[in-house]
Amino acid sequence: MPEVRLALKQRDFGRLCTLVRSLGRLRQDDLAQLTGLSQAFLSMLESGDRKLTNIDKVVMLLDGLDVPVELTGPMLRNSDEVTPLRSVQNAPPQLQPA
Repeated sequence: MPEVRLALKQRDFGRLCTLVRSLGRLRQDDLAQLTGLSQAFLSMLESGDRKLTNIDKVVMLLDGLDVPVELTGPMLRNSDEVTPLRSVQNAPPQLQPA
């Protein structure tokens, strides 16, 4: 969805949550269970009363929503999900990404 991609690009996590809930027909409680963030925090995030600036919480949100790393970049994901560049460079040619 273009709106979701735009919210991710702009790091507008409140809008992202609103869109995901709307598209998935989820309640804030459902999103809270998926992400590990409290329903109260998600409510404030969606209303604009709070901003999501803590990187650990950003990662929790993105991981809970199973957002592909291609849409977020490796800086906003758990380090164990992203293949270190050294590993790719040292891999045999048949295992290196195209």
